[in-house]
Amino acid sequence: MQFLGKATVPIQGWTEGVLVEEKALQQLLNVASLPFIHKHVAVMPDVHWGMGATVGSVIPTVGAIIPAAVGVDIGCGMMAVRTEINADDLPDNLHAIRSDIEAAIPHGRTDNGGVNDRGAWGDPSPDADWVFSTKLMGRLQAIVAKHPGIAKAAERAPFHLGTLGTGNHFIELCLDGDGAVWVMLHSGSRGIGNKIGTYFIERAKAEMRRWFVNLPDADLAYLPEGSELFDDYVEALHWAQEFAQANREVMMRSVLGVLERHFPGKLGNVDEVAVNCHHNYVTKENHYGKNVWLTRKGAVRARKGDLGIIPGSMGARSYIVRGKGCDESFHSCSHGAGRVMSRGEAIKRISLEDHVKATAGVECRKDEGVLDESPAAYKPIDAVLAAQKDLVEIVHELRQVICVKG
Repeated sequence: MQFLGKATVPIQGWTEGVLVEEKALQQLLNVASLPFIHKHVAVMPDVHWGMGATVGSVIPTVGAIIPAAVGVDIGCGMMAVRTEINADDLPDNLHAIRSDIEAAIPHGRTDNGGVNDRGAWGDPSPDADWVFSTKLMGRLQAIVAKHPGIAKAAERAPFHLGTLGTGNHFIELCLDGDGAVWVMLHSGSRGIGNKIGTYFIERAKAEMRRWFVNLPDADLAYLPEGSELFDDYVEALHWAQEFAQANREVMMRSVLGVLERHFPGKLGNVDEVAVNCHHNYVTKENHYGKNVWLTRKGAVRARKGDLGIIPGSMGARSYIVRGKGCDESFHSCSHGAGRVMSRGEAIKRISLEDHVKATAGVECRKDEGVLDESPAAYKPIDAVLAAQKDLVEIVHELRQVICVKG
């Protein structure tokens, strides 16, 4: 653990051997200056500057929540399952499997997210429709009744359940050290989570202006516990986190359906080893003897014995890990490798030839549309794992063989 600075409270990081940008450190100092931070701010080795707050930070608060700290991809996270399909079962050419996964799950974004968006269902799948109508719809309607500003996004929500999205979201088939095939995917709460996040961020900023609260960064606008707006945000936040988890589960069933068609009877008991974890979320936990609102912004819960997922980039290794329950990290670990280049910088600096070479052996997109997700845009995953050896132990090392991007 390294001391990275102090404002009102210290900043403690697991960043030995990895880059911490100056502008990310300034963001962390801004957060650490707030009067309701409990004990310290914890920083994971995949830390980098983020919109609203630093990605790879763990922020314990008492009596308030900062909506921009969790951000707009509420409940974003990972899911992985191990199948009984073996590497020897896979064909030499994996393009057909990748194509079938892409056909089964809407991904990407067109039509500015409108009715013709290829990243949404035209008609929700039966699975997505059942999950939304029985588990999510009623509570969303109650939220919209109080906050009609999210009504339009709420109308689109059923068409996004079970869809991938864009950017760093992905679906992968991977092999572990024994040759077992894993399915791993990364997505969140889609358009409705984005709208809930942006709506309450703006409401929090309006409250700061209303009460003449000066902050080092306007994105650190907060909602005080005990206010009606705080309660409404927590209700909407928890709903979006449940939507995100359900979104991953519906997608996983779709991928497993594709694999069942390609490898009849070989899936096995996929529930035996399955992980579904958020890494952008808020939860109530007890740390250092106090109940706090814990915001993990690009961080995974890693209590002693917890299984988590730390993915690398396209073409790099990913890891299933087990938490060690480190108190100083608030029982947290990194959520991935962490960017070293912005998307714009990556597009300028990484050539298509570089990307093709870096993703050799992986059935994936090899075009200019994914250069911002190429391995060189991210920190080396080995260094990120080494920096947090006190937080987690490696259970499985996974090597990608198929990667689907939005």
